[in-house]
Amino acid sequence: MKIKNAVSLFVAFCKTIGYLTLLMVVVLFLDSNYISVRLDNAQHYATFGMLITFAVLFYKAPARIRELMLYAVIIGVIGEHLFSLGLKMYSYRLGNVPLYVPPGHAIVYITAIYFCKKASVKQHRKSLENYFAIFIIIYATLFLLLANDVFGFTMSLLVLYLLRKHPRERLFFYSMYIVVAFLEIIGTNYGCWVWPNTAYGIFPFLKSANPPSGISLFYFTLDLGCLWLYKCRHKIAWNRMKHIRTLKEKR
Repeated sequence: MKIKNAVSLFVAFCKTIGYLTLLMVVVLFLDSNYISVRLDNAQHYATFGMLITFAVLFYKAPARIRELMLYAVIIGVIGEHLFSLGLKMYSYRLGNVPLYVPPGHAIVYITAIYFCKKASVKQHRKSLENYFAIFIIIYATLFLLLANDVFGFTMSLLVLYLLRKHPRERLFFYSMYIVVAFLEIIGTNYGCWVWPNTAYGIFPFLKSANPPSGISLFYFTLDLGCLWLYKCRHKIAWNRMKHIRTLKEKR
């Protein structure tokens, strides 16, 4: 890859995923163990920071992205209460679902969308898919070998398997995998949330790291849920888009 192309990809990364990572480093730090012992109601400050960011992005976003952001928040609320409070898949520092988490899911979701829409990213889509796939394999394998992360490794393999025949969604979910992996490392190291040492705390044969490597698999449900809600509200426009896409693929 030429230096010019590498620079353009780096800029695209910084303007999307880079900004997101910086935001999460700051916001999650406000809910960290370090801050919580020094500042009362630390989680409220994290929520305030996340809501301000969500409001700014929502205001600047086009109508379709705004709608998807709202759907992501709704699904995030339901999913967090199901997986965290209901199934005990993981737990937050105060044993609740922090108010900043659902809008955080929406921000992660649209950041991956924005990244994949960058011109330089589209131009080098196939190369990025290959690089990201290699990263996922190495990352999951290291977690398996160094942290006995059977649960995360299994989910990582499922991500790769499910995307093998879906090239249109591959880069988006590979990007999401990497973003979520970094955010999970940040959040667990800050003590914002913790994962049990086995899947759901009840499957001893599925040993888990804190965090498990392939947890982005559950973002499949977020994306599918958002698209399903969007299609339900815009059936005619969605069918028209599918028809146009089919015609383009036949050329």
